[in-house]
This record gives sequence, C-alpha cells and structure tokens, in this order.
Amino acid sequence: MSSPGKRKRVARVERNSRETRLRAEVDLDAGGRVEVSTGLPFLDHLVEQTARYGAFDLALQGEGDIEVDPHHLCEDAGIVLGQALSQALGSRDGITRFAAAYAPLDESLARVVLDLGKRPFLSYNLPLRGKVGSLESEVLEEFWRAFSIHLGATIHVDLIRGRNRHHIAESAAKALGLALREAMAVGGRGIPSSKGLLG
Repeated sequence: MSSPGKRKRVARVERNSRETRLRAEVDLDAGGRVEVSTGLPFLDHLVEQTARYGAFDLALQGEGDIEVDPHHLCEDAGIVLGQALSQALGSRDGITRFAAAYAPLDESLARVVLDLGKRPFLSYNLPLRGKVGSLESEVLEEFWRAFSIHLGATIHVDLIRGRNRHHIAESAAKALGLALREAMAVGGRGIPSSKGLLG
C-alpha cells in the first residue's frame, strides 16, 4: 500500500462509446491484484502480464463490438489503461521517468525502452501477422499506440528475436511491465526534467 503521508497513486477511468464500454482502476503502489476481462482473452492475457510485471493493481473490465472487429476494443483498452496510469502518476514528481527492460519467452526476446516525459511517441517493431487465439495480432499495434498517447509516453518496442506469435507478443507485454515498474518508481525529488517541466 502507499506510504503514510504520501499521495496515493490511484485512478479510475471509464470510457463509453457506441463501440466499447470500458472501466479501469489502478493503484501504482499495491501490486497484488490483477483482474482483466474485455471479451478478448489474448488481449486480457497480455494486459495481465503487463500489470503483474509492472507491480501495480489493475482492474480492467469492459466489452465491445468484437463481432465487427477487435480493433475498437484493443484501441480503447489502450486508451483507458494509459489514461488511468497517467492520472495515477499525477504531476510525475520524483518518478524515475526513463527505463529499459528485456523479457524473454522461450525463443522470443523483446525490449521496451520507455520515457514517461509526457511526449507521446511509439516506435513499434513487432512483426506480428495472423491470429493468436481469436485475436488478429496486427491490431495489437493499435493498443500500444493508444496506450503511448494517453499515458504520455515515448515507447520503443523491438523484437530482438523470435518466431512464435504468442511468445513475441507476451515477451513484449512483460518487457513493458518491467519498464513501467522502473519508470513509475518514486526515487527522487521534483520534476524529472532539465527543463523544469514535462511535455
């Protein structure tokens, strides 16, 4: 739980549109409870891995028009998760801000380099094509892009090596969690920028 006398880094976000209905709750300083249910089991699996390795509590529930295409739900899940983490981070005073992490899964190895400096940018280099379970893996890029925009993060995600689509996607999700864990950690004082502000 959060330390006494410090601001609790928690947030709750809801998004309701004609295409999706989603709700996310996070606690950055708990790290024990993860519950994800969107109607897309493989997306749920990846988001769960990110939260577990990111060491934050997450409850993400929702549904969407997956009978049309999973694109809307993947993108909107990235939006609400990014918004929830951004709100929980608040002014971002004292956070580490920068982090890099590698995560292997069998033959696959992914790297995520992260900057929480409120300058959204995504460099996405996961050559994913074809289905994993019921999910077209191409739409995962939409999750990552929406997440980077709404978190206010520069994210470089690269596949170092790998063949299996499931392993590639999961190793990247784990690397994202590990990088978030380090970048969101509070270890200093003031705004972590030579300019005196973020963005």
